[in-house]
Amino acid sequence: MKSHSESYKAAGVDITAGYKAVELMKEHIAKTMSAGVMGDIGGFGGLFELDMTGITKPVLVSGTDGVGTKLKLAFLMDKHDTVGIDCVAMCVNDIICVGAKPLFFLDYIAVGKNFPEKIASIVSGVAEGCVQSGAALIGGETAEMPGFYPEDEYDLAGFSVGVVDKDKILNNKTIKEGDVILALPSSGVHSNGFSLVRRVLDVENADIKTPLERLGGKSIGEALLAPTKIYVKPMLALFEEVKVKAVSHITGGGFYENIPRSIPKGFGAKINKASLKTPPIFELIMEKGNIPERDMYNTFNMGVGMSVVIAKEDAEKALKILKANGEDAYIMGEIIASEEGVVIV
Repeated sequence: MKSHSESYKAAGVDITAGYKAVELMKEHIAKTMSAGVMGDIGGFGGLFELDMTGITKPVLVSGTDGVGTKLKLAFLMDKHDTVGIDCVAMCVNDIICVGAKPLFFLDYIAVGKNFPEKIASIVSGVAEGCVQSGAALIGGETAEMPGFYPEDEYDLAGFSVGVVDKDKILNNKTIKEGDVILALPSSGVHSNGFSLVRRVLDVENADIKTPLERLGGKSIGEALLAPTKIYVKPMLALFEEVKVKAVSHITGGGFYENIPRSIPKGFGAKINKASLKTPPIFELIMEKGNIPERDMYNTFNMGVGMSVVIAKEDAEKALKILKANGEDAYIMGEIIASEEGVVIV
């Protein structure tokens, strides 16, 4: 490509670095290609041919999100190959909550200065998230914005589109008292609450690189950077064999905000606190910040990345399916008649 501008480069934007970044990321993008992808990276729009096999009333479902201030940890640790997984996860995990299958993903990376190798590292994570969710990475944008972002910092966001048959959209109208609530474990803090995390752990000044025994030999930085789990494939397998009544992605707002979003009025979620498998990073955050327990459950996922409501008689089968698909799921509570939303006992 002959495109080159010394004047634009003098202003802080090196368009040739952008071309190099695209070339470096192509090998990662190739891993995400699926049958519906049309065209190649570099066009003005990402093309995707929708396969309607087995779908009588297609409904498109979209989700968009970013990684938030978790990126500050990536800067501090100088590790950029996992935050892309977070970006994809925050979108596709929302899409799966209505029963939809993600089809494709697009990312947006804004940087102070385009370092092609760093951009390729970020995109490698995005591609890995797409592989984990079965979504094709069909396009994106890298914007070099000198003077707006510091040279060594960036922001990362994206969106995904999925499809579901209208008759298979999850319907919580069948929820009744005594239904079981399953927990799908998180990998840690995921991508929410990092403004609080960064303040109470003082990550900019503290030692976040030394392994700690209480964190299983991981450093604070490693524990916090653990990428958000993607639940798409296990949940799609569950949808095939069990009637799922409701699904909640536990993100910002924790238990108290997210679980009620999928439960109809007149019902609540009774959570057995003793059953929860909470990673030690949450204990450290609570201790260092002197944070009340209720605030912890109202901010973080506390070890539960996704909750699933099913009939009690389907619990054993559901757990077996999820475990066969790599999810160590367990029963964490039940549906009760209540106007309180979430009751943790």
